Amino acid sequence: MPLLLEHIDAIARQKQRGVLFVEFHPLALAPEAGESLSAQDVWAWKTMPDSAWEALPIRQKIIDWLDEQGIGWQRCGHFASTGLMMGYRGQLYIDLPFDKSLPAFTALQAFLENPDGSMRYPAVFLIYCSLDKALENAEHDEPGFWDRWAENL
Repeated sequence: MPLLLEHIDAIARQKQRGVLFVEFHPLALAPEAGESLSAQDVWAWKTMPDSAWEALPIRQKIIDWLDEQGIGWQRCGHFASTGLMMGYRGQLYIDLPFDKSLPAFTALQAFLENPDGSMRYPAVFLIYCSLDKALENAEHDEPGFWDRWAENL
């Protein structure tokens, strides 16, 4: 069933601040592949249904942790682009500012990262989208922008 998701940059513009989200590497879907994926594996990853991403145990572990901590989250799309359409890859917007003085942020960082800054879970990326970067797509918020864009496909 299709989902209507907000792109992460649109969320940043709505919040008027930089935003955090997590995304999952294809190895999360095929851990038996080790550290390398064949072209066939990558194609399979790109065509995975939403349900495959939503069923990832590590994704559910993160959701459970966020819920336990009282940290808001929602599904989101990647950074919007008029030149590329990307399917859903399990991305989760995390409703916390990037602020190392906030206990909730430092708890999130400790949960997802090792002390040296590397990711605790190799198939998980914690990504920051700055407001400046998000504002590059401000025209996407204009009424009818995506309808006009779709007419030119």
